[in-house]
Amino acid sequence: MTSGTGRRGPYRISVPSRSDPALRPLVEGVGGPLGRRADPGRISPGWFTVERVLILLTVCSAVLAVVVKNPCRIQGWSAPDYFYRACYSDWTELYRSRGLGDGVLPFITPGALFEYPVLLGLLASGTAVLVEMIGSGAEPAEASRLYFDVNAVLLAGVWILTVLATLRLAGRRPWDAAIVATAPVIILSGTINWDLWAVLLATAGMLAFARERPVLAGVLWGLGTAVKLYPVLILGAVLVLAIRTGRYRPFLGALAGTLAAWLAVNLPFLLRDPEGWGYFLTFSETRDAGFSSGWYVYNALARQAGAATLTPGAINAGAAVLFVIACAGIAVLALRAQRRPRLAQLVLLIVGAFILCNKVYSPQYALWLVPLMALAVPRWRVVFAWQFVQILHWAAVWLYLGGTTSGGPAANNLGLGTYSWAVLAHILATAYVMGVVVAEILAPCRDVVRRIGIDDPQGGPFDGALDRFILGLRGSSPLRRPVEGPRTARNGSAGAAPIGLQDRAGASVTPPAGRIGPEPAGTPTRSAADHQTSAGPPVRDPQ
Repeated sequence: MTSGTGRRGPYRISVPSRSDPALRPLVEGVGGPLGRRADPGRISPGWFTVERVLILLTVCSAVLAVVVKNPCRIQGWSAPDYFYRACYSDWTELYRSRGLGDGVLPFITPGALFEYPVLLGLLASGTAVLVEMIGSGAEPAEASRLYFDVNAVLLAGVWILTVLATLRLAGRRPWDAAIVATAPVIILSGTINWDLWAVLLATAGMLAFARERPVLAGVLWGLGTAVKLYPVLILGAVLVLAIRTGRYRPFLGALAGTLAAWLAVNLPFLLRDPEGWGYFLTFSETRDAGFSSGWYVYNALARQAGAATLTPGAINAGAAVLFVIACAGIAVLALRAQRRPRLAQLVLLIVGAFILCNKVYSPQYALWLVPLMALAVPRWRVVFAWQFVQILHWAAVWLYLGGTTSGGPAANNLGLGTYSWAVLAHILATAYVMGVVVAEILAPCRDVVRRIGIDDPQGGPFDGALDRFILGLRGSSPLRRPVEGPRTARNGSAGAAPIGLQDRAGASVTPPAGRIGPEPAGTPTRSAADHQTSAGPPVRDPQ
């Protein structure tokens, strides 16, 4: 994004300290916002490029993530102390209770049962083998600590790659990746489980799709689904955009890649040990509502009041129905909106709906939304509000589990009433973020990503495409272009443009070559109403 040749991409890099009203007051004590005469994206910053600064921030955050768990690293992971110290981790608990420290490797050792998908089980097995190689003969407590440390080091690398993928996806807003690099929810919850691996694969798949490589995107999403289920939900957003644009080939390519990768990982283990492979599905179907889900709160309050509770089967059916209804509503919104929503917006809505409707919720599920927020709604005030509530919920869940699952001292525990309010708060916070996204879909002039004529930086083959189907549009209306401005670059760096094209107030945006003047003969035209409702008046960055 920088060059010493006097040429650069057509978009000036957006600087949040200057353009985001929530950040401007916060940087006053460290030099204030970037000066108006600075020209990021054109002037080389020297060694401190955006990528390197974000990597440094991520490394610092990864160190803090280990510091948070340090009480357990020193004193050991034992109940209920690891709840009260807020340093619980599934890594060490699974290492001890599932026999990983004794050589029982999920999906490798015959008859071993593991309540997670295949690729996550292989990650757990691989790190256990690595610990055995490094610390052979270590005492159980030391081996557990080494298992945590090995996973924490790997997580730091995964975190850095996720930040860099988000940076590439953000286009002219690379600093939005700082939302991922410094996220408190990742610092606090990233070392609970292996969810960040799925987040990396989902984000990398979106990057491949943005670069018009749908099959590779599908492969990455299929691998992510073999770690955690949620990456497959991205295909739903791709399908909706395919229907609206009439471009089905990218969806079919991504679908084929997803199925091929998922089958390549799962089929050998399904054929080798059907019972061990299917245990994850059986466990998920028969388990009761998980802590911090709305279903759990209802059952806990009903049990306390002596009312009827919901069975796992009823919860499964209710969660499925609610999620289907939510997805149908998201599809209608995307197909009826005057301007086609961006891919990241739809993915956030679908994943958010899955989190809210699912019968299981863990604090680390918040990690799924962090890169999506950086891409779909990069407003720091929204990010701060959501993460603040997630931190409160993170603290509440440990104080509640200390008494509920481990019989800890009553003076250290949180009661069901207070805990229920914390669960409700995290549900409402996620719903609030989804509401902001819906509002920006309905009023795209509010979308900070789409300023200066940008359409969909993450959309890949859908970026700048014509709308061929709009729900509720009657008659033979002309096909509509979603935007008048330049089309987002395909390889992450826009084509060279003369120096001087700015995005501040008062600057003009010149359409790219081939889009100036009247449309060629045979090209669908846009009505005056289309110009007003699809693109709207120019909105400039307040820089």
